Amino acid sequence: MDIKQVIGSIVETIIKVAAVFFLISFVYDTAIKAYDFGYRVFAEEAMTTGEGRIISVYVEPDDSVMDIGKMLEEKGLIRDANLFFVQELLSENHGKINPGIYDLSTSMKSDEMLAIMAAEPVETEENNKSKGDNQASSGEEGAEDTEEEGTEGDASEDGEEAGGDGENGEAGGDTEGAGGNE
Repeated sequence: MDIKQVIGSIVETIIKVAAVFFLISFVYDTAIKAYDFGYRVFAEEAMTTGEGRIISVYVEPDDSVMDIGKMLEEKGLIRDANLFFVQELLSENHGKINPGIYDLSTSMKSDEMLAIMAAEPVETEENNKSKGDNQASSGEEGAEDTEEEGTEGDASEDGEEAGGDGENGEAGGDTEGAGGNE
């Protein structure tokens, strides 16, 4: 055997061993990171323990979940926007985040923040109730207006009888006058 062939085979073996070592190291590191990420999806702790700081955030109507996650990460409410994206994707509140202003705490977990942002705003419900009350009362007024118009209409048709009602004296009087001219 030639010395060049021996040195070439030794170098080739060293390169193969190094490639296998780097491949095993890459797979191991990736598996550890994937396990850690997967664990944190379901068991992520809050940023702080205890009371925490209250931070107001504004969610715009056209914000994506990733945009919201980046905003929460910038404000110090969560550790990882990508993790928040996956948590929202797997949560019962998927696709239910409403635009608005929310007061969130650094002591909240991501799922608690998602529940708050997915809940119907309290102010909107109160406004809808008051609007419903206004519509109901305006509907009652409309019914009263209709009854009055109906009474006036009856008075104009029955001229003499309407004048005797006393409620619509003017309508009855006008009708009697018109009836007297005939």
